[in-house]
Amino acid sequence: MNFAHLFEASMLICFGFSWPLNVIKAYKARTAKGTSLPFIILIITGYIAGITAKIINGQFNYVLAVYFINLAIVMMNIFIYIRNKSLDRKAALANELKVSKINIKGIEVKEDVMTNYTNSLDELINRKSQPVEKKNAVILLGGTKDMDIPVANLAKDFNFNFPIYNKSEKNLSVSSILDFYLNKIEASKPEGILIHLGENDTSLFTSDPSNFDNYYLNFIEYIKNANKNCRIALVSVDNQNNDKTLKLMNAHIKAIAEAEKVSYISLENAKLWNPEATKAASEFAYNMGLKIRKPLRDVAEILYSYAYNNAVEVDHSANKTA
Repeated sequence: MNFAHLFEASMLICFGFSWPLNVIKAYKARTAKGTSLPFIILIITGYIAGITAKIINGQFNYVLAVYFINLAIVMMNIFIYIRNKSLDRKAALANELKVSKINIKGIEVKEDVMTNYTNSLDELINRKSQPVEKKNAVILLGGTKDMDIPVANLAKDFNFNFPIYNKSEKNLSVSSILDFYLNKIEASKPEGILIHLGENDTSLFTSDPSNFDNYYLNFIEYIKNANKNCRIALVSVDNQNNDKTLKLMNAHIKAIAEAEKVSYISLENAKLWNPEATKAASEFAYNMGLKIRKPLRDVAEILYSYAYNNAVEVDHSANKTA
């Protein structure tokens, strides 16, 4: 028996025993804090050097096998480290959103109840001619591009068994959304809201992402406080050119949706939606007498599949009701 090889193997086994324990501890910790990647790489380099020396000297024995086992276990730490770093990034974003939400909890929202007497005669006449909007409807709340979605026609074509109104506004942004909601929408007490904001907020997001998050969180929290049963869905910003700023903005919007436990709809999938197939399914459900209210995700797919495939300018005043 070669005692030199035996003692070398014993040394490696003693060193190796600590690494499985380290792997288990790091996996359970779910954080990369306290783990040194350079140290792990240094250990791996040492084992590779030892293996190389064994191969050069032609020492193909059980000691070499122990080297390989130790190397494999140490390399597992690299994969755990990468996984934990990813968890740290997600936790940091969630914590940032949580802190932002706490910061805005003390904000008292007051509605301006003063009547605006600056309306023109034409506006007053047109207002009288508009049909009375029903309460407990679904609201589409977006910016300039959303104004062209003909919700009235789509609601009829796809058998929506509830009223839906397009309340999108030109250049609407997250910074102005709460005031707009208080003045134009709150009185109708909507039971569902599709929120598609961000296209006019790239400057705000670039300069101060946390402020962008605050406006979004403040608005969602107000809706929930006013009606805890109100359905809410956040729609991502259109990013066909894969712009890095918009990609990061959508990541924030998705994180806000997850933190607030509301639906998130990605427009990246709009090209995959099949409005005709959806229409056929809707007609079948309607003919079968199913009266279940369409989930907001389905409503968004119908509206934005139309917007994606039919970029047609329409009369905005005709699309306000359904």
